[in-house]
Amino acid sequence: MKPFHRFCRSLFAPLVYVAALLLLLEDWLWDLGMRLLDRLSSWPVLRRIEAWICTLGPRAALALFVLPATLLFPVKLLALWAMAQGHALLGLLVIVLAKVAGAAAVARIFLLTRPVLMTIVWFARLLHWFLALKERWIERLRATAAWRQVGALAGRLRHWRRHAVPAPGSWIARFRRLLRRFRARWRAR
Repeated sequence: MKPFHRFCRSLFAPLVYVAALLLLLEDWLWDLGMRLLDRLSSWPVLRRIEAWICTLGPRAALALFVLPATLLFPVKLLALWAMAQGHALLGLLVIVLAKVAGAAAVARIFLLTRPVLMTIVWFARLLHWFLALKERWIERLRATAAWRQVGALAGRLRHWRRHAVPAPGSWIARFRRLLRRFRARWRAR
């Protein structure tokens, strides 16, 4: 391998890992949004909107698929402006909420319009290329020693959290009871 290519490869290697981490975050947000919108889709109004979305043609489905990102772009710019004005926490909160809302909307719209979008040849090719690239980057990230160490640490933390018994009157025990009651009431709905 030529020295210049080796240099470029070593220069861009960290960017691949950052991109893979961002893709994993995006996957997590995608799954979170899908679960949230699955619960919301039981509402009659949203059920009718989703039925209408399923009847759209390819061009309208593509426009609808791009719509959430287009609508949230000004919100993200306003959040950056707020951060520049000294409201860093507010700006960061708005960006995170916009990212979660955008990922949820895009995930649900993609689920509803995927059969129609896959009839667009260039879209199907681009999606296949992107998914293959994403998988390669994530596999490179998972092959690193740092990923294995973080995975081992996360496993130890999960084990500790399950088996650690807080004192009965401690704030941790009270908080866990509160969470259990909240979870039970939420599932009872």
